[in-house]
Amino acid sequence: MEENHPNDITKNQNQDIQKLNELIVSKSAFIGLMRAEVGRAIIGQKNMVEKLLIGLLSDGHVLLEGVPGLAKTLAINSLSKTIGGDFSRIQFTPDLLPADVTGTLIYSQKTGDFSVKKGPIFANFLLADEINRAPAKVQSALLEAMQEKQVTLGNETYKLPSPFLVLATQNPVEQEGTYTLPEAQSDRFMLKLVLDYPTIEEEREIVKLNLSKDEFPSPNKVVSTKEILEARQLVKSIYMDDKIEQYILDIIFATRNPEKYNLAHLQPLIRFGGSPRASIALAKASKANAFLQQRGYVIPEDVREICYDVLRHRIGITYEAEAEDINQEQIITEILNKVQIP
Repeated sequence: MEENHPNDITKNQNQDIQKLNELIVSKSAFIGLMRAEVGRAIIGQKNMVEKLLIGLLSDGHVLLEGVPGLAKTLAINSLSKTIGGDFSRIQFTPDLLPADVTGTLIYSQKTGDFSVKKGPIFANFLLADEINRAPAKVQSALLEAMQEKQVTLGNETYKLPSPFLVLATQNPVEQEGTYTLPEAQSDRFMLKLVLDYPTIEEEREIVKLNLSKDEFPSPNKVVSTKEILEARQLVKSIYMDDKIEQYILDIIFATRNPEKYNLAHLQPLIRFGGSPRASIALAKASKANAFLQQRGYVIPEDVREICYDVLRHRIGITYEAEAEDINQEQIITEILNKVQIP
């Protein structure tokens, strides 16, 4: 039996990647249209829109932290309009019940039977506004839906529509009546974005747009849910070299055992590092980022670009770190500077 020469294997691999590149260029054309349509309604916040697209393409949920008025609701509503998806918004409050999110069974006296009343969670896009205002029971009801993509009402289990994306917001300003999101739940969010105020030029455009006599622009549908689901399969097929995989694992393991990566000074600052879910999220998000750049393979820059959003809510810091005013972003920066790039 004739063995393949290593050069032949490399040549075939390069040809496969080239074909995949061509396929992705042709199949990712809708991304530009989605960006343009969302951009009609939202000025600035390009990073937020890009990360929402990454969440959508890699089947992951997104947690947004920012003060009110930064277009968080408008962004996900606009995104849902571009794919003609169902959009639902839940304002989380301390008196919210799990049934207000998932739905409930209603008894009919006429028939003597229970009928199902589905809650607002049965949508393609769910905005969980100020999620940290809801008590633990409500958060756990949302947890099953996020992880299992299903809801149990009575003895029956109901599948959620596909695609299903949860965008949760939380206010960074400490206020009364808020509940810290448990680590187990925040870990379910693929990405955590921290939003900043727009620049003065962007805000000038926002003011002009809101003062104009014209009707506020509404995004048009430019892609179907079927095409999004097909794109997700294509994202999975994007090539990731073993060296890139090792790079991802090194970054995650450096959050757990920093001393093994010549980062012993970080040991007293980290309470816990990224879970295996962090490794999976970083790999998936890196592939989705490559897709947005119309590439059929992942490069180290894809990993580095998405790393902060994947890890900032997955690293627990100690009281010592807080006392020294050291946050997760600084720890991630040190790790990225130290871990060898392939």
